[in-house]
Amino acid sequence: MATKPHILHRESFPRSNSYDPEWIMDHQMGPNPLWLAEWLWGVLDLKPGMRVLDLGCGTALTSMFFAKEFDVQVWATDLWVHPDENWRRIDEQGLGDRVFPVRAEAHALPFAAGFFDAVISVDAYQYFGTDRLYLGYISRFLKGLGKIGIVVPGLMQSFDGAVPEHLLQPQANGVAFWEDECRSFLTTGEWRRLWERSGRISLQGADEMPDGWKLWRDFEAALEQSGKNRFPSVAEALDWDQGRYLGFVRLVGIRENMDDFLNLYDPGVISTLDKMAE
Repeated sequence: MATKPHILHRESFPRSNSYDPEWIMDHQMGPNPLWLAEWLWGVLDLKPGMRVLDLGCGTALTSMFFAKEFDVQVWATDLWVHPDENWRRIDEQGLGDRVFPVRAEAHALPFAAGFFDAVISVDAYQYFGTDRLYLGYISRFLKGLGKIGIVVPGLMQSFDGAVPEHLLQPQANGVAFWEDECRSFLTTGEWRRLWERSGRISLQGADEMPDGWKLWRDFEAALEQSGKNRFPSVAEALDWDQGRYLGFVRLVGIRENMDDFLNLYDPGVISTLDKMAE
C-alpha cells in the first residue's frame, strides 16, 4: 500500500521533498525556507565550488540546502542565531567542509571585497535591504559578474494610507498579522525601482511566487497542527487575505559595475577619507 505523502510534499519543489519535513519544521524561523530557496535557485545558475554568502541564514537550513544540492561553499551568516548552534546542525548533516557559520551584522560583514561568486538571502533581506545605500554595500563582496538573489515576503499591491483592515484584525489566537516590521514589505515594483537606482547591480529579474500566499498559509497551518511554531500562527490572516496583498517577491541581479566606492557603513570612514586626502 502506497504511503500517503506528507502534508508538506509539493510537486513543484522536488528537491525540498527529499528533506525530512519534521526537521524543517523543527528548525524553521518563518515561511518554509527550503521552498523559498528552491524557487530562488531557479534564477541563480550556481556551479560546483562557487563561494556563496547566505545573508540572514537563520538556522542555516538554506545554507545546507544550497551546499548539498549544488556542491557550493556557503558562508552561513546571521546575527540572531549563534554560530555554535548552526555548526551543530551543519556537522550533523555532514556538511562541515562546505558550510561555514558566521555571526555578523548585515552592515558590518567581515569579508574581503570581491570574495563571493553569489550572495543569497531568503526571508531576511527586507530587514536591512530597504536602505537605498545597502545594495551598493553588499555588491562590493561580489566578484565581477557575480549574482545576488533574494526572496522576501512582500506586497502584491501597494496600499495608500491605512493598512487593510483584515491585516490588523486579530485572529482566533488573538494575534493580528500586521506588525511594525511589516513596514519593510515592498511591492515588486518598489523593489525593482530600488535596485535599478543603485547603479551597482544590473537587475535581471523581479517577480512574484505563484500562489505564494497559499504555500505560506499551508506551512503556517502545518506548524500549528504539529505544535512546532516558534511564533503565533498567521495562517488565518493569510486565508483572509487570499493573496490580495501578501506573498513572496524574488529578485536577481548581476554585478557589472566594478568601480570602487566608499563604504559608508564603515565606522572608520573619516580616517579613510583623511588617508585618501593625504
